[in-house]
Amino acid sequence: MTAPYEGLRPRHKRTQRQMVRGSVGWRYLATGRGNHRHAGTGRRGSVMRTVAVLPSILEPVVTPPVDICSHTSFNYKFYRYQYLRPVAILYIALAIILANVSAFEPDFVYPLENVTVAKGRDATFTCVVNNLGGYRVAWIKADAKAILAIHEHVITNNGRLSVTHNDYNTWTLVIRNVKMEDRGVYMCQVNTDPMKMQTAFLEVVIPPDIIYEETSGDMMVPEGGSAKLICKARGYPKPKIVWRREDGREIIARNGTHGKMKATIVEGEMLSLTKVTRSEMGAYMCIASNGVPPSVSKRLKLQVHFHPLIQVPNQLVGAPLGTDVTLICNVEASPKAINYWQRENGEMIISNERYLMNENESSMYAVQMTLVIRKLHKSDMGGYKCISKNSIGDAEGTIRLYEMELQKKTKSAHRVNSVEDTSGNDEINSTPNIDQSEESNKIHKNGRLYKGLQAGEHDLISSNTSDASIRSRWTSLWPLMLGALTVLTVRFRCHLCTPPSVNC
Repeated sequence: MTAPYEGLRPRHKRTQRQMVRGSVGWRYLATGRGNHRHAGTGRRGSVMRTVAVLPSILEPVVTPPVDICSHTSFNYKFYRYQYLRPVAILYIALAIILANVSAFEPDFVYPLENVTVAKGRDATFTCVVNNLGGYRVAWIKADAKAILAIHEHVITNNGRLSVTHNDYNTWTLVIRNVKMEDRGVYMCQVNTDPMKMQTAFLEVVIPPDIIYEETSGDMMVPEGGSAKLICKARGYPKPKIVWRREDGREIIARNGTHGKMKATIVEGEMLSLTKVTRSEMGAYMCIASNGVPPSVSKRLKLQVHFHPLIQVPNQLVGAPLGTDVTLICNVEASPKAINYWQRENGEMIISNERYLMNENESSMYAVQMTLVIRKLHKSDMGGYKCISKNSIGDAEGTIRLYEMELQKKTKSAHRVNSVEDTSGNDEINSTPNIDQSEESNKIHKNGRLYKGLQAGEHDLISSNTSDASIRSRWTSLWPLMLGALTVLTVRFRCHLCTPPSVNC
């Protein structure tokens, strides 16, 4: 044996013959042409059984030293194929492992959704990851580059944050009692290489709120003056402010040369009113909204001050004695006025069983004064004053009350005679015609038209006592009774005439 092969020598010293025999045995085993006679119970059989079960990579250890430098020898070819086979197997195994790893990488099932929440409420982000394996899920506030939580552990020093896991594939980040500083971009991240992540935005909104310190209150202006109503509100997004009248009437905005503009809704923080009139008096609503419920509003009351004004629908009123009569005055005043009635001699009228006074409000500044005089007497005739006074001035209106006589009209004598000739008996069909409308003719005074009887007085007259109604019925029967007596007298004279006179 030469020196280069000393390392492959067996422990015992082998003869050349033994070495040749061993070479023939490896050749038969490699080519499959060996038979069972080589696998005996001796040393050779034991070695061959061991070689049969060992991996191919260990075969060179028990291979006898041969001339491996000869390219024509069988041993060179055998060793070449024996070394290439495990390399190919290694490459195949690596490819399978890489394929399996890529097939089971973590992936997101659903996209991370944006969240919009009102201040003070709770916000929740949900991240669903499949095939997580040994990787970890982390929550990061992207705009601040702050790690909030890793897996199930909260990293940041914020007691309002918590992380939950459903033991499968769902990870949840909960932010309690959300504040404005929580607004921003949040990231769900898996620590793969390269990193996988999803992002979503947390929008924090604030409902509108009126800033009472910077908002106008109730306002009083003189008629013809100007008023500026201001309303401010806070919130996120910035609230929009609109104005409207509480009674639904139109808001009048005067813009100098552009005239006046009417609208039921006006936008803006400031409502400017110029040349204010009494019709613009009332409550105005400032309404703030930004899409986040609930909307808020504030009520502002605009008072327009002016001296009292009295309008008298009927300055001359007539009524029969014993009936009820109503006197009316319409008063407009702001601030609220003191209203009362007087006789023309300055005597103040006090409400009692004969005088009934009442006030009916038709608007914030308009009042209707009424005075009802029951069972009209002769002494009640004359002038009456309705007076209104407030802090700015006073006004009065005058009404004159007179007695109205009911005229009685009968048919003419020839009408009675014609009825007598055609009747053929002692019955007289005569109906008096009492036209009371002539007494309620319109009277012209001071450029105004007034009715003798006011609307509603017919009902008052019809509601008289039974004595008055009986008296009026007897009054209407007098002409009929006189006509009947006249006819009877003429017939009686005709019967007394002998011979009858021509006049009969």
